[in-house]
Amino acid sequence: MNMAPPSRTAREPSIPSTPEYTQFIQKLAAYHEKRGTNFEPEPKVANRRIDLLHLFNLVVERGGYDRVSDEKLAWRKLAQEFHLGTGNLPAFAFTLKTVYYKNIAAYEISTVHGKEPPPKEILEETTAKGSGLLTRTLENYRPSVRRETSALGLDSDGSGDDGTPARDTMATEETPGSGGRATRGLRQAPPPRQMWQPEPQTSRQTRNVAASSHTSTPQQHQNQQQQHQQLRGASTSYNPSSNTDNMSLAVANYEPRPQMPLTLRQVITPGNSAVEFARLQKVLRDAAAAAHGRAPLSTKGIMLPGTGFDGPNIYVRCLCALRSGIPAEQDYALHHLVKISMERGDKYRFEGFPGLAEALVEKVLEVSSLFYKVDWEVSYTDDGEMISGDTINGVNGTPDILQRISALAKLKVDDNIHTAEFSDKMLQINEAALTLRNMVMLEENAQYVYELSPLRDFLSIALNLPNLESVVELKHYALDIAEQMTKYLHLGETDPLYISLLNQLNSNDRGAILTALRAIGRISMNLEENNLLQGVPVVAIEKIIDWTMLNDEDLVHACLDFLYQYTAVVKNVDFLLSELQVEPLIKQLVRLLLHGVKIIEREFYYTRDTKSPAPSAIAALPKEIFSQLVQVEEPERSSQWLRCLFEEDPDESITQITLWQAYQACFTLPPGTSKVNMLAAADFIKNVSTTFEKASAQVQSGVAPKFIIKGIRMRSVPVDPNGEEASKCLWQGPFGGAEPCGQFFMNPEAMFQHILREHLGARQLDDGKFDNTATREYRCLWDRCHRFKSAPATKLLDIANHIKVHLPPRHVPRKEPEHFSPPPAKKSKPSYIVSGPKRSLTFQVTAQDERQEAAGIPLSAVLVLRNLARNISKTDAEAATKLAGGVSWLDRLFKPVEPRLFEVLAHNKSLALYITDLLGSIKS
Repeated sequence: MNMAPPSRTAREPSIPSTPEYTQFIQKLAAYHEKRGTNFEPEPKVANRRIDLLHLFNLVVERGGYDRVSDEKLAWRKLAQEFHLGTGNLPAFAFTLKTVYYKNIAAYEISTVHGKEPPPKEILEETTAKGSGLLTRTLENYRPSVRRETSALGLDSDGSGDDGTPARDTMATEETPGSGGRATRGLRQAPPPRQMWQPEPQTSRQTRNVAASSHTSTPQQHQNQQQQHQQLRGASTSYNPSSNTDNMSLAVANYEPRPQMPLTLRQVITPGNSAVEFARLQKVLRDAAAAAHGRAPLSTKGIMLPGTGFDGPNIYVRCLCALRSGIPAEQDYALHHLVKISMERGDKYRFEGFPGLAEALVEKVLEVSSLFYKVDWEVSYTDDGEMISGDTINGVNGTPDILQRISALAKLKVDDNIHTAEFSDKMLQINEAALTLRNMVMLEENAQYVYELSPLRDFLSIALNLPNLESVVELKHYALDIAEQMTKYLHLGETDPLYISLLNQLNSNDRGAILTALRAIGRISMNLEENNLLQGVPVVAIEKIIDWTMLNDEDLVHACLDFLYQYTAVVKNVDFLLSELQVEPLIKQLVRLLLHGVKIIEREFYYTRDTKSPAPSAIAALPKEIFSQLVQVEEPERSSQWLRCLFEEDPDESITQITLWQAYQACFTLPPGTSKVNMLAAADFIKNVSTTFEKASAQVQSGVAPKFIIKGIRMRSVPVDPNGEEASKCLWQGPFGGAEPCGQFFMNPEAMFQHILREHLGARQLDDGKFDNTATREYRCLWDRCHRFKSAPATKLLDIANHIKVHLPPRHVPRKEPEHFSPPPAKKSKPSYIVSGPKRSLTFQVTAQDERQEAAGIPLSAVLVLRNLARNISKTDAEAATKLAGGVSWLDRLFKPVEPRLFEVLAHNKSLALYITDLLGSIKS
């Protein structure tokens, strides 16, 4: 049987009849019936049926109708998804958009967006141009008015276009055209060429009227005059203003005069121009004096008070007001300084305004007089001689400032209610401290003020004020200033500021503790001297170790920064070993190596994917699938049959005669049964190319030419229309033969009954159960199964229970979600692709910087561990332990956690280098 290769002008691809598609169409039909609109289940575009479920999923996946319509050329891309061709793509795209607009748009608004769709009068009954359906209402939307062509009198909507566009209009989905060119409506007939004739008129016309009258013919002019004469009279229906045909040419072509812009001049006032206002006033006074016979006073060469000088700028004005000592002036100065330091802190520098920093420090020092009987004075004498106990050394600082504070007499302050004088003065002090705090955030200002000894004394005073709510704000400002200054300071063990910062660790204020730890950790950061951090009390270190166990990332990070600098000094490590229990610290630091860890599993393939050889014969179609296919009409039945038994493969082919004979053998029923209508041979071969887009009918050259289908191959395992694979019976022959059974089943119940009935010879009763009374030997002949071979079962029930272990799992249908969403993407890998052997590896990913290197808490924890491992061997405690013959501190602290360290080394790539260095320090 020779078959010529068919032409590719086949019918449109069939729509897969899946349960999801059927349910979706039923929902749409019910929705349109309730809405009272027309519904077309299988609309056609370019002679192809459109799968509404597939179209709905594509549009919703791209964000919905409005999002797709707002995107340029998006509907063209969707039209290409349906393979509508490229000959007239803009028109196909607009038609596809109209299909969605008429059938699915309102359903999308209701189900996907959960909103009420616009009425059908402004949705289904209007054109699909534009977007904005989610916000369309009767008030804000007006359907496009039909335009009439003046020459032909045709309706543009009736012509299938939205009017005749301009010649340079590009084709889009909104204006369907042909072949991507600009679309056009019906062309109008050109005006007839006639000689110009003057018209007899009694009144003089304007130039515009005369120019417009040249295009009218005498016949038209005569008709207009007859209409004017017919309508002229006392008729109440005559309204010339509402009928443009009855208007005269002068009225119709009337154009109002263009509006001339008014020239406005600004009124001179003392607020916008004080100098010019004073000059004008002087002119008026001189004119009035001259009118009364008085000569005006001559002030030529004389600078009158308030003239010729605009005064200081705002910065100098604030500095002078702050140093004046007048409360009102200081309020003005501090108010503007706070604003300037906040808004222009990047340009406002102390070095440009000498004396500003000193004035602010003197102002904040006034806080002591609110709580103690003291009034600090700053002395800038060269020898630093102290005149009295209330004097602060402005040159070298006051080393005994803490002792002086403790010796001061306290004032009785009620923190629940304050006097107006106390509140006003505290407000000024807070504003001065806030100005200092804002300005030292700039590095240039921090370098300028760190040398001011009075400012360091103020920080010690502020941090040692009484624990009252009224000074909490001031203490936080002082800590912020200290955090910016300490990186330029070298603070010894007895320094008042260092002691004051350590005392803040005993506070109950998390913010104060956090800022104090940061300030201590920044000491000497920008200097060559090291931050030794000596003299830290045992209680403070215990609290820092305890804080590392909190679920507070900022506080834990600050504690680890402190411990990193603290453990870098051998004396401090020796102090830890002798005064505290270090084992809990080591265990907590190892736990912090996994702070914020993410476990990532990656698969590595040893070889590339391989391709299994094509089967030599077409697989048998399961009975369950066959019963479904016979209920489907052609050509959909042949399409589903092809998908169940074949798949696309560009390298394989099958002869047309083999394919046709398999199709005939499958659907040719025995005599006496109902006949199934089948396609003709040529139509069947055409349908193959329609079902598989990459398949094509070809003639294979050779001695004996063959008619083949190139691009498909036989499946080794059949699939149902939903893509679920069938299960194969591996029983060795019906009653123990050498060849396997090879039949396919879609559910385990059918396979179970098949094995009992066909392979074990069990007798099935009328009620569907099997007879278990017979006694004989039963052996399991499933491939590679050794059960019941040496000791056969004597009852059918025994082997039936065993057979269930060979049955495939029951297929669980996928539940439809409550809120409709696009279906998950199918597996793109064909069934004949065999994945190579692979191995799964687990990785630990912790905090990393932009260079993919370790950062954050895990890095700080491993650095503290490395400092301890390096310095423990140098301590006196380690030497004393070795002399006594005891266990080394290194072994005592790190041996229990070594397995955890090796685990982190193996799984955490960013910490591997630091863990290696740590383990090397432990071993050495």
